[in-house]
This record gives sequence, structure tokens and C-alpha cells, in this order.
Amino acid sequence: MADIPKHEDAFEDVLVQVQHNLSQLKYNIGKINVGEKGATLDIKVLDNAICRTQHSIRRHADDYLKSVNKQQLVLPAIEDLQKQTLKLHKWKPSIESLPDVYSQRKTFDVVFHERKVKPEAVESLAVAKAKGKRVQYLPEDELQPVIKPNLLRMSAQHNVMSLQPRLELHFSKKELDFKPDKESKCQMDSETRLGRKVGESEHLVTSSPSLPTQITVSDIMDQMEIQDTTSFVTKETEDQSADVHISTFTIVKGQIDPMTKDFICFKEKFSWCWSSVVDVLEDLTKLLREFAVPLAKVDGEHLIQICPSSDYGWRKTLSKANLFSLLENKGDVLELVSRPGQRYRGEGGRDVAATRIQACWRRYFNRTSYLCYHRRKKAAEVISLSWLLHYQRCQVKKALQEKRFRQLENYRNRAEHLAANWKHIRSSKRTIIHIPSLGFSQSWRQNTRKYDILQNIQITRLCDIRDENVEVIYICPMRLGEDILQYYDNFLRRNGADSSTSQDLPCNKRFLILTPEAVDHFPTRNMCLSTLLKYSPCTLKQIKRQIRGKQAYIVGGVGHEDDLEVADELDVPVLGPEPAVSQLHGTKSGGRRIFSEAGLEVPPGQGDVYALNQLHETLAELIAQNIHIQRWLFKINMQRGGRDTAYCDVCHLRCYSWALQRYQHFGPDLWHAVWVQETVMLKYLEEIPEWLIYYTQLSESSRFQSWSEFLKIFLRQGGVVEAYPPSENVTHVTVDMLLEPSGEVTIQSWGDQLHGYCHLDIVGSIIPKTSVHLETLHSICMRVAYVCQQNCIMGYVSVGLATFVDHSTMKQKVRLKKIWGIDLDIGFSDQLAMTQMVLMATGGTLDWHTGCFEVPMPVKEKCSEQEALAKHLVDSRYAVIGIHLFHSNLSMLYHSMFFKMCKFNCIEFNKKENQGTVFALYDSSERCTIGMIAVSEDLQGALVTFAQNLSVIHQEILSSKKEEETNFEVLC
Repeated sequence: MADIPKHEDAFEDVLVQVQHNLSQLKYNIGKINVGEKGATLDIKVLDNAICRTQHSIRRHADDYLKSVNKQQLVLPAIEDLQKQTLKLHKWKPSIESLPDVYSQRKTFDVVFHERKVKPEAVESLAVAKAKGKRVQYLPEDELQPVIKPNLLRMSAQHNVMSLQPRLELHFSKKELDFKPDKESKCQMDSETRLGRKVGESEHLVTSSPSLPTQITVSDIMDQMEIQDTTSFVTKETEDQSADVHISTFTIVKGQIDPMTKDFICFKEKFSWCWSSVVDVLEDLTKLLREFAVPLAKVDGEHLIQICPSSDYGWRKTLSKANLFSLLENKGDVLELVSRPGQRYRGEGGRDVAATRIQACWRRYFNRTSYLCYHRRKKAAEVISLSWLLHYQRCQVKKALQEKRFRQLENYRNRAEHLAANWKHIRSSKRTIIHIPSLGFSQSWRQNTRKYDILQNIQITRLCDIRDENVEVIYICPMRLGEDILQYYDNFLRRNGADSSTSQDLPCNKRFLILTPEAVDHFPTRNMCLSTLLKYSPCTLKQIKRQIRGKQAYIVGGVGHEDDLEVADELDVPVLGPEPAVSQLHGTKSGGRRIFSEAGLEVPPGQGDVYALNQLHETLAELIAQNIHIQRWLFKINMQRGGRDTAYCDVCHLRCYSWALQRYQHFGPDLWHAVWVQETVMLKYLEEIPEWLIYYTQLSESSRFQSWSEFLKIFLRQGGVVEAYPPSENVTHVTVDMLLEPSGEVTIQSWGDQLHGYCHLDIVGSIIPKTSVHLETLHSICMRVAYVCQQNCIMGYVSVGLATFVDHSTMKQKVRLKKIWGIDLDIGFSDQLAMTQMVLMATGGTLDWHTGCFEVPMPVKEKCSEQEALAKHLVDSRYAVIGIHLFHSNLSMLYHSMFFKMCKFNCIEFNKKENQGTVFALYDSSERCTIGMIAVSEDLQGALVTFAQNLSVIHQEILSSKKEEETNFEVLC
């Protein structure tokens, strides 16, 4: 390695010359256009060959530099340190007195001319001092500056500088021979500039670099003079201010011309950090080529400021925003770059465009596939979930069906046992479980106000204990106050029965009132009483405890499926038909079928109407066939007691007078021909829709507010269209029968109905009946009972009849009285419940054979009981029963105050005379609805008493400040 320094200049010159020639060749190749004989020059192949040559030269240069850097550098000895060294200090120029730039430049040149020391050598010495090494001064020939031609691809130099203390390569004088004069002059001028700052270290200037003595950098720095240092720093600062334009160079079409003056000057000025600059310039030129930028001006000062630096040689890539910020014309460049598709016009644009298209297509394809998969997955989830729910529903439905079927089989088995032992049960001690449940449909129940009060109207079933062999357990659908409990307790005790409302039922107590605990959990659901009892296990257990070891059966209301479950839970029979049979034949349409099978005349009409067109066509046909009927009724199948009835009069039809003329023209005989009625029916069809909308009236007790609401429920649940009796005097009769399981029929009560204002609302009845002959009524009831038994109907049945005089027979001087069957209700009726209270209060009986209401006559003389029975001391009475008496002002009075008011006005019952007034209380909260019974010796007296009582009560509770709602005035 001793001979390496001898050939250092020769090797360096050859190396630099080869690199420069390769760079020049690469730059000039791009300008060659080969077009001879259609031949094409493959520039890429030549460029690859040049690059391989450059890499090979770099590798050899790297080996050479490693060998050089490992040698110890020896500086010549310095004889006079005080004269030959300068000590630099940090200089802070004064703003008031700046030195003359021209004189400093001149002095600066003279110093370097005399000492022949280059700025690169000064920086090298400063770096060597910072590293703590001893260095030797190089010969004068080795200190001459050399221009490095390979500016952008000096990877070997970059690696050496990043890993070893930087020793700058210098340009030899031979390399300057091929440069133009202007470039040589610029290069010589740049040699006189000095502006290096390595970190915060101090600058060193030597006066005798050829001294053989070896010294340290610290010794030299201590010997330097302050005046020369100040002059050097001042000249350097001013020189940088004057040559700012040297830091700017141009990039054309993404290529840097290394032969341009501005780039050579920039490279010479910042050669101390060129390794970092090269990386940034490579990224910048690549970016400009990618976006096909034709011209870009680079701000060198800003480039030096943001150049990334690393102590370990790792390359830090700048972002695009930082690279574009290096340009002086970045506004124009950014405007060009931001144009759509500009990236695809630059270097590799076709590949990028193809990649972009492929990426977009793959994204679209994958997104479409994913969405399709997602939809299918969601659909599969929905289908699987729906199928699972459907399967579970089917399983639950199947289990419920099996449970219902098992309950129905148990019901039938218990019904057979009840029928076989009915005579024994009827004559022995038994317990009757009264459940006054109204098992209507859910929509009907939800649209009914005060549903719990409607179910509790039959609280007078407690009066069944008038039979000494009967004990009653009454299931109440609401919580009763102490006032009502005390009232019924006193009423039953006064008439010879013991009572209890406690949980236990001793042997001497004969009735018990229980309220299911589910009433508190479902206060607004309007659930039927059987359902509430089903969800009340404590009440069921209490009932089981009371009936253990006793003969018991259930008497329900309107049939419901939960009746079977309650009966199955209590293991007792039900005195009534199956719920399905009750729902089939207990409707208005089912009643018409029963009456038709029994041979009983029914009003002209049509049942099972479920469609609006069917309603219009039925009405047109019925009106045309029955020209003398003035009023047509619309009844919902599930209604009871005349509630929820609408009517419409045909006199409002515009074509009715024309139809009457047609009827008189053809006569009664030809009128029933189809071809005669066809034109009238078509005329009716045109007017009936409007006629129904504007002229239909609702009953007073209807729960609907308009015809549209009524029609909606009417078509949903089905209904009946039938004629109202064509007479001014119409009497309605209600007969309650018990179809015993053994097949016998017992008539429990009968009476004429008491109607309200519109003759459709049933508010009460008169006992006994007076409008129909007893034998005729008995015959009708037996025929209806027989048909009911044929249709598996058992238990309590209520038959509604209408009697009137047919005016069409008046011309024949024969008064023919007609009886129409209009209602058939399956279940315990409100009239029968109130009749039980009348019989309990008076101690009387209804004699079916005589048709009289008989009560024991009070015995005035002292005689034995046997003598009284032998004389048959009985007397007849008449009773007027008001079941649904409503007055809104009744809620202002508590029941105790109400009875005091009645007693003050002599409204009370005389037990000795068996006449007077008895009240039935239904609820403790609202207290707006009551029942009243007026008993008298004759019918006229009973009606007068009933009317006077209502008038007195109305006057007592009348308020001028509050508008009341009542039906008292209609009955007064």
C-alpha cells in the first residue's frame, strides 16, 4: 500500500475522466435521432450498459477510497505557530457597521493566494478536529479543487462520506480542459468562495500548509488571530448574500443537464452535503418525469434546508408536498400536476394507467362480488331465521293444538260424567263456580269501554245460594270496595244466607268472592275473566282448596278457549257447550240458523255478511222484496243485549216513492217476479252507498262514534241485515232456559224487554211477561231447545222474540199477531242474574205453568208454619228490572251517601210487604252504573215506582254546573 499515494493523481484523473465521459455520453444519447433506413436505436440498452459501467467504476473507486482513508495523513512541521495559525471565534456582525464587501473579497483572495489553502481543506481540518484525529497537511497539488462530473449517481462517494469522516475529492486541473471558458471561469470563481459550516464547529485557515511538523487541530485553533478570523467570516457572509442566484437551477422534462452553469455552481457551493442532495434530486426528477413537467426551477437554498440527514446513512424519502415546495414555480407546476390524467402522461404513465384500470376493475368486481355475497348471506340469514321462527311457531302451535285437544277430550269426558250424574248432583250439595266471562274476540274487547264493569254486571249470581244445597264461589273481574262487599253481605244475610269473603270457606258459609291477582297485572288489556283466572295460580289454588271433596261445576258466560284450560286445571266440568260450538251458534247469524231449523219465523234479512258489495246487493234485494218494511237493522255477530246496532229508514231513498208506484202498478202477485224487481234493484244499488253514509243511525248504547267505524267492525266480524217489525207497537220477550246435561229443559225466567229511546237498547225487563200467550211461548221454547240440543248446545240459553200485529192483514179484518225470533244468546244472561236477585229479595218463585211471579203472603194471624203452607198463602207480584242504568253524576256520591239519600226519599224495600226497591251495585271506583228492581202488586204500580225512583234520584244528583250523561230521562 506504500505505492498508492504516488499514483494517486494519475488514478484520480483517469477515474474522473471516465466518469465524466460516461455522463456526457448518456446526456447526449437522448438527443440522437436515428432514422436511417427505418432503423431504430434502442436507447434503453445503451443506457443500461452505461449504468453498468458506472456501477463498476464506483465499486473500484470505493475500494480505492477505502484504502486511502485508512492511511495516516501527516502534515508538515510548523515552525512559528504564532504566525502560521489563526484562531477562529464565532462572529456576530454588527448591524450599524458592516465591513466593505469589496475590500473583504479582495483581502479574502489575497490570503488564499498567498497561503494556497482551499476552503475544502479548511472544512476537512475542522471535521478532523471534531473527530479528535491528527492530520498532516497535504501537498499543494493535492489541495487543488477538482470538479466531480458524476453528480446524481455517486453512490460510492455517498457511502464513504456517510460512514467515514468526510474528505472531499478534488478536481484536478486536467479535468478543466474540456470545459467551456465561461464554465472554467465560473469554476475558478467558486474556488474563492468559502461558506462552510459543519454543525457548530469553528473554521480553520492555515498559512503554511507545507510545513513538515505534525500538529493537532486544537493547537492550531489556539494560535489563530482574532482579526483575521473576523475578516474571513465577514467576507464569507457577504459573498453568500451576493451570490444567491447561484443556488437556483433548472430541470427540463425531468432531466438535469450537468453541463449547465447554474447547476455546476450549485453543486460546487454545496458539495459538502452533496450525498443528501443527490437523493433528493433523484426523487424530485423522478416525480417531475412521472407528471411530465416540462420546466421546473429548483430553489437550492430551500433544498439544503430540508435535505434529510442521518448519522447512519439511512435514506429518508421526502413526501410529494415537500418535493414540490422546493420549486420556485411550484404554482404553475401544481396547477399542471392537478389536472386530471396528468400522471398518465408522464414516465410509466401507461403502466400506471393500466394498473389503475385494473385496480378499479378489481375493486368493482370484488365489490360487486362482495355485495352479491353479502345479499345472499343476509338472505340466507333471513331465510334461516324465518324458517327457524316458522318451525318454532309450528312446534308451539302443534303443542298448543295437542294441549287444546287434550283439554277438549277431558271436557267431554267430564261432561259425560256430569250428564250421567246430573240428577244426583242437582239434588245434593254442590258448589257452583260462577265465572261471568265475556269471551269475545280481541278486537271487540279492545274497542269496548268499561269491559270489567260489563263482566261484573252479573254479580247477582250470588243469589243462587237461595237453594240450601248450593254454595257459590264468584270470580269477580275487579277489586271490590268494602262498601259493596258489605252491601251484598247484608243483603244475603237478611234473606237467610251466611256469607264469607275470607280465603277459607267454613261449612256454615255459603258464598265466597274471589278476585284473580292477574287483574292487577293487566289493568288495561280488557282480558276476559277466564284468561285472567288462567294467569292467577294463587286464585286457582284457593278454589281447589275450597272444592276439594265436593261436587262442583263451572257456570261461565260467553264461551272462550281458556274456559277449558281453567276447567282442566280445576278438574271440574263446565255447564255449557264447547267454546267452538258457542262461537258458531251464539252469533246473530247462528241464531237465525237455529230459529230456521226450529221452524220459527225470522225477520226478512240475510246473515253472514262480510263484504261491502255483498251488503249493498243484499240490501237492494231485501228492500225490493219487502216493499213495506220501513226500517232495516244492521247487527254485528258478536253483540249482546241490543248493543252495537245500527238502523236506516228507507224513506230517505229518493227512488222509494217511485218503487211504491211500481209496486201498486204490478200488484202483490206480480211483484215477486224477478223481471219486475230487477229495475227497482238496479235503482236501489245506485243510491244505497250514499244512503248508508248519510242516513244510518247508531243505537244509544253503541260503542262506535260513526258509521265508518261501525262498518269496519261489521265487515270484519260479520253481521246480519234484517228488517225491523213493521208496526208501531212491538214487544220484545226474553226467555231464559237451562238445557240440562240429562236432556231436560227448564225455563228459568221470562219477561218483556224494557227498551230505551230508539227501541233497540235493552235496559231492563218486566217480570213476568204479559205480551205472549203462555202455551205459544212454551211451544216455541221447546222447539228451539230441541234444535239446540241437536247442535250440542248445553247449559243456559237466552231466546229473544219480537211480537207485533201485522198491518197487512188489517184489510181482511183479522188481527194476526206475529212472532219473530231475533236473538239467541248462549250463556248466563243479565236478565237471569237480576231475576235471581228478585227471587232472593222476595223469597218468591216463577211458576211456569201459571206464568205468575208468586211471593209468600205475610201471615197476620198467629198460626203454625204447617197451616200456612196448607192454606197456600201466596200472592202475585210484578217486578220492573233496570239492568243498565247509567248516570254520570252518580260518581259524586259514595254508596253509603247514596243509600241514605234513597232512604230519605223512601226508596227502599219492605221485606214484610215484599215490595219496594232493591239496588244492584257493580263497581266501587266509577259508580256510574247501577241496577234497580221495583217490585209491586200490579204492573202499573211497579212501572210507576220504577219511574218515580229514577226521577227522584235524577233530581237529587242533578248539577247545573256539569253536563250529565244518563238514560234516566228516557225511562222516567
